[in-house]
Amino acid sequence: MTLIKSISGIRGTIGGNVGDNLTPIDAVKFASAYGTWVKNQVEKDEYRVVVGRDARISGEMMQQLVMNTLVGLGIHVIDLGLSTTPTVEMAVPMEHADGGIILTASHNPKQWNALKLLNEKGEFLNGEEGAKILEIAESSTIEFAEVDELGEITINDAYIDLHIEEIINSKWVDVEAIKAAKFKVVVDAVNSTGGIAIPRLLNELGVEVVKLYCEPNGQFPHNPEPLKEHLGDICKLVVEENADFGIVVDPDVDRLAFIDEKGNMFGEEYTLVAVADYILGKEKGNTVSNLSSSRALRDITEKHGGTYQASAVGEVNVVTLMKATEAIIGGEGNGGIIFPEFHYGRDSLVGAALFLTHLAEKKMTVSELRKEYPAYFMSKNKIQLTPELDVDAILAAMEKKYAAEEVSTVDGVKIDFPENWVHLRKSNTEPIIRIYTEAQSQQEADELANKMIMEIKAIAGI
Repeated sequence: MTLIKSISGIRGTIGGNVGDNLTPIDAVKFASAYGTWVKNQVEKDEYRVVVGRDARISGEMMQQLVMNTLVGLGIHVIDLGLSTTPTVEMAVPMEHADGGIILTASHNPKQWNALKLLNEKGEFLNGEEGAKILEIAESSTIEFAEVDELGEITINDAYIDLHIEEIINSKWVDVEAIKAAKFKVVVDAVNSTGGIAIPRLLNELGVEVVKLYCEPNGQFPHNPEPLKEHLGDICKLVVEENADFGIVVDPDVDRLAFIDEKGNMFGEEYTLVAVADYILGKEKGNTVSNLSSSRALRDITEKHGGTYQASAVGEVNVVTLMKATEAIIGGEGNGGIIFPEFHYGRDSLVGAALFLTHLAEKKMTVSELRKEYPAYFMSKNKIQLTPELDVDAILAAMEKKYAAEEVSTVDGVKIDFPENWVHLRKSNTEPIIRIYTEAQSQQEADELANKMIMEIKAIAGI
């Protein structure tokens, strides 16, 4: 059982002991710190915060705790109820709110939940802001409102529809071309809020929808991380239904993966590659992804005459570099699409609509589209951390060992070899060290990963 306090929010398993897990007391403590931080940003008569949640079993409990804590601070709350992370991100500026909170542990299993914290732009807090909230949480400077100054809760369940309306009215989404293509799509929303939002979007675009695990009851039927080993059911159903492809989202709908018409993974790394190819084909520009993402985005960007750069892992880091380089599209190789025309946040609804437009214009199957992109293969592994494991020392030893190669220490250690690469880093959200490799064949990627795992274990003496 775990509680992880980081600059991006607080995440943990439900139940157990205060301070060791994400208990109601911990939720109130960190919601109080966030609300206090919001009020410290600017002095004004009225503060507003948008709150939404995914469909986790603990979600309603957590949301009530968080919202009423904000009310106790004198902050008015806009309650979106069951929503998506990108929907809450878009709602914050549309409501002229001072911030937002999403109750979701993203791809973590059902026993986890988290408070994801947004600023007044609907963007994730930066490191300095997150550190300040952690500092407030451990201090005694939180002052609650008197009875006549309590906040109020206003329910607004219209924002998923408003989110979809923004998308279908965009110049980047060709609704008529999508309708003319008469697509049939299977949707796996892991019984969370993607089961509300994605079918609704597809219906507006004239797509025939076959629902799989779209009941937002929080009972995840498989591991909610959208990886190949978890997606056997949709791969089988796409073929059985003779569908054009499948769409998979994680519980809070900011990660997007596709299944081709043959029941094969399109590759979560290639979600961003395909959508970027579509956007860059319309408008020349730069792109950004993180250090753990595929080289394929770099190749596609350079093909279109743009410049690619890599940031540290983490959405806020990608967004910061996108702004600095004026990138027109970016994201993360885990299926996260960030298209600033809508907002600076990963958005599976936007990604799905852009992919559908791209496919409709190309007039080809998903498997044919995949063959148009550079063939890279990734291996994603992890080593469970233990208290006695000195990860920083291990990473320093690996950096020293490969000093003759192109090495980046912006985020952990990334070693770029001529034909492949490896990225070693501590996770921000789980007690693990991640080992990502990429090569020109799956066997080579797996072999490189195994080699690195053996070297790490030798250094660690495990």
